[in-house]
Amino acid sequence: MRKAGFKGNQFSYGSALKACTGLRYFKGGMQIQGCIEKGRFVGNLFVQSGLLDLHAKCGNMEDASRLFYGMGKRDLVSWNVMIGGFVLQGLADKAFQLLRQMMREGNVPDCFTLGGVLRVSFGDDGIMKIGQVHGLIQQLGFESHNVLAASLVDAYSKCGSLQCAFKLYKNMPMKDITSCTALITSFAREDKHNRDALDLFKEINSLQVEMDDMILCSVLNVCANVADLKLGRQIHACYLKCQPTNDVAMGNALIDMYAKCGAIKDANKVFNEMDERNVISWTSLIAGYGKHGYGHEAIALYEKMEHERMKPNGVTFLSLLFACSHTGLINKGSELFNAMVNKYGIFPQAEHLSCMVDLFARGGQLEAAYELIRLMNIEPTPSLWGAILGASNIYGNMNLGEEAATHLFNMDPEKSVNYIALAGLYAGAGAWENAWEARKLMDERSAIKDPGYSLLSSADK
Repeated sequence: MRKAGFKGNQFSYGSALKACTGLRYFKGGMQIQGCIEKGRFVGNLFVQSGLLDLHAKCGNMEDASRLFYGMGKRDLVSWNVMIGGFVLQGLADKAFQLLRQMMREGNVPDCFTLGGVLRVSFGDDGIMKIGQVHGLIQQLGFESHNVLAASLVDAYSKCGSLQCAFKLYKNMPMKDITSCTALITSFAREDKHNRDALDLFKEINSLQVEMDDMILCSVLNVCANVADLKLGRQIHACYLKCQPTNDVAMGNALIDMYAKCGAIKDANKVFNEMDERNVISWTSLIAGYGKHGYGHEAIALYEKMEHERMKPNGVTFLSLLFACSHTGLINKGSELFNAMVNKYGIFPQAEHLSCMVDLFARGGQLEAAYELIRLMNIEPTPSLWGAILGASNIYGNMNLGEEAATHLFNMDPEKSVNYIALAGLYAGAGAWENAWEARKLMDERSAIKDPGYSLLSSADK
């Protein structure tokens, strides 16, 4: 256009800037900005908004701010672009501060402004800020705006305020896939809301709302948590009708669901049929093998994983160590632990060390377990000392048992199982007076004892 001798105007410059912004072609946008600054459209509001959008969406918020505050006049589009830029960069506080400034200067936000602010991830005071935006939506009469309602459901869900999210969802005039996904995904993250997630899934399924992979993956995770194999199979069948092959995320969710429900053959079948696998795919199946006592199969899969040059992570090794611990593979567990640290450079966390202590303790190698606790550079947890005490009880090692009990009494003085285990250790050694003292100490500290019950009497009722 310029080569042909035509001069640009605000519309041609605005369109060119919009194209560069859409492509995130910042270099081209800067060339256009140079042309604008040489011409007479540098103060044009339409062109300025285009430049602002370019810098904001390309992540150049410093220059975007300079342009924004240098504007002689700012309209609603300018404010929305700037707030949207902060949201895009995850700068929640700045987005919220700009919304306040906008209102202080007498500008009324619209649905795009408020929807943009709700998309950002707030920090610790997220509930309070979302509540303020919610109040503003009500003041402006936007309650019936379905997109804003869905954004509120999503925001409340992500901040953990599931009651508010669910109440809003129930009152929505038209329930859409965004709000459904947000609520089900949040329910799925909280074990106590597993049944709520399944009930909501069944409700939206009856409404014949088209479901995406995110909803199906979330519901499969819930099926895994509550061992609902029947519903898991139904979701798998529904998915296969639309998509004959599993993508990675769906395949991983299916492997996890089948493995946790005990259907290891089905988990293995899904794994083998996947066109592409990642470390989560391998780890999920390894964890499934370990959980159900197939330690040798878990190790074989790990060896295949290495052969295919898939690098394991800390969770992979945690699953392997758990498998070795529950199958009695002490030497293999030690070998894997060393490979994790020395070959892959993965720093052992408390969970890895707990598995190793449990592995040694189950195999009667109490001194090795104790040495691991003594040498590790993190604070031992109650579960570590609990493993030592439990194994000392089984193998009759009174010295280690007493030391473990001392640590446990200091860490968790009201947990009755520790006193009972120590009393059992003394009783096994014939030290009845010491056993009685342990029981007496439990009573003095008002330790909470889990109530027992008879399965037979419960069944008779």
